[in-house]
Amino acid sequence: MTEQNWDKTVDFLVVGSGGGGMSAGITAAGQGLDTLIIEKGKKFGGSTAISGGGIWIPNAPTLTRKGAGDDPEAVRRYLRTLTRGTVPDARIDAYVDAGPKLMELLDRSPHMKLYWVRGYSDYHPEEDGGSALGRTIECLPFDTRKLKEDEQFQRPNSMKGPLGLWVTSKDYHDLAMVKRTWRGRKASMIAAWRVGSNVIRRRHMATGGRALAARLRMVLKDAGVPLWLRTSMTELVTDANGTVIGVVAQREGKAVRIGARRGVLLATGGFDHNQEMRDQYLPQHGRADVSSGARENTGDGIRVGQQLGAAVDLMDDAWWMPSVLHPMGAVIPLVSERCIPPSVIVNAEGERFTNESSPYVNFVHDQLEGGHVPAWFVMDTKAKNRYPFAQVLPNMPFPQGFYDSGVVHRAATLAELADKIGVPADKLTATVERFNGFARNGKDEDFGRGDSAYDRYYGDPTMKNPNLDEIVKGPFYAIRCEAGDLGTKGGLVCDENSRVLRADGSAIAGLYATGNATASVMGNEYAGAGATIGPSMVFGYLAVEHAARHTLPLSESTPAVSG
Repeated sequence: MTEQNWDKTVDFLVVGSGGGGMSAGITAAGQGLDTLIIEKGKKFGGSTAISGGGIWIPNAPTLTRKGAGDDPEAVRRYLRTLTRGTVPDARIDAYVDAGPKLMELLDRSPHMKLYWVRGYSDYHPEEDGGSALGRTIECLPFDTRKLKEDEQFQRPNSMKGPLGLWVTSKDYHDLAMVKRTWRGRKASMIAAWRVGSNVIRRRHMATGGRALAARLRMVLKDAGVPLWLRTSMTELVTDANGTVIGVVAQREGKAVRIGARRGVLLATGGFDHNQEMRDQYLPQHGRADVSSGARENTGDGIRVGQQLGAAVDLMDDAWWMPSVLHPMGAVIPLVSERCIPPSVIVNAEGERFTNESSPYVNFVHDQLEGGHVPAWFVMDTKAKNRYPFAQVLPNMPFPQGFYDSGVVHRAATLAELADKIGVPADKLTATVERFNGFARNGKDEDFGRGDSAYDRYYGDPTMKNPNLDEIVKGPFYAIRCEAGDLGTKGGLVCDENSRVLRADGSAIAGLYATGNATASVMGNEYAGAGATIGPSMVFGYLAVEHAARHTLPLSESTPAVSG
């Protein structure tokens, strides 16, 4: 590879600045590799920065220090049970073994401060190896003023409230019960204190994914790893042997050729907002773009990998999330809301079709399989007054725009409500009557709602069954529920070292991938909160570890552009 062919040459090039990309950049700097991260967007952090920011990495130091370590074999059993043979054992083993090593590396930085979200259950705690106490960790709140000139390039997320109020995932859990428990009332008092404190101290506090992205960016800055924004990869560059040796990118309106001596990592996200790819790959009722992923996620990494013959898998799946479409266009995920006790979600026939409180991926899998799009979230006034819903606080009315757009309907009786949303009144009434019987007995005999520790995490602990209560008090509400997603989960097939593979199992030399640009190590499942970000970070780490140990078989001939 001759230097004059390139506008810039580095040892290792990372495309994408989400959790996986930045973790890879930090790892590469620790290996002494000259590294560059390029980012398509105007802001850094990708979907990580607009997420809840959970990290699912068993045996991370944050967990072991709290006595929450695991037998690695138990974690392997759990993941193998969930993935049902669809993910190679080598990939699962690499994730389980390398995860703690990555977190030990990050733990050395004074910027990386995390805590265990104790009690946030794995999504399938009843399975062999699952944990009811959970394995999710999250960054402590971070004052983004410390980013200095880079603060302006942070993505906003939904974890920031008015007047500088900041809310962690634990706060969110407690605040959902503000009308019901002492923990909820205590959380509301803490929230009020934070508002007053921030007015005085003028801090810019970030939580969740925004805090994680900010902390990773601080570690990158300390390591001297540059991050170029507004730099969009357009093509991979290969030599005569087919080895990936760099990329062509657009930066400030100009084509830039960047050479990479040790390899290129694609951390470019999924095809969340590429309608053509959604139409091609996703199931019929999941093709509408109701995605919370970063707007820049349009399948760029998957596309250029396919041009070099890369295999893909899981392209018909996503990190599904039942969602409400805000009248102004925003996507509002329904997480805690589906655990509101006096509520059901029904299909066009006015009937329940699954456990409403189940993990969101499983809920939407059932929704899509039955063609229940849209579904309708039905609750009574008691529920409306007790619990927050879709960013609307208890006792507060839905904004008129929700009614005008047809997202929310209200009626004095269930029969009138059924007429408004176009479902059979007799069936909706029968569904609610049957559900009310389950609520009185404390057992959902149809779908087992409330049986799992995951269901109960966001439930109401004052109830006999935290997820069941009678729907009796009018007026009644129905909210349109879409099959949304947090991002797609299908993509390039990779090995345990994050090398991109062809259909015959051979590796494309010099090309690595991680995150939603790849076929997920979780298969069609979701192990726990942070099982998107966790693997993205770990397989970014593994890509660098492999690249640092291996010299690319570079040809001295003139590079050829892919495609």
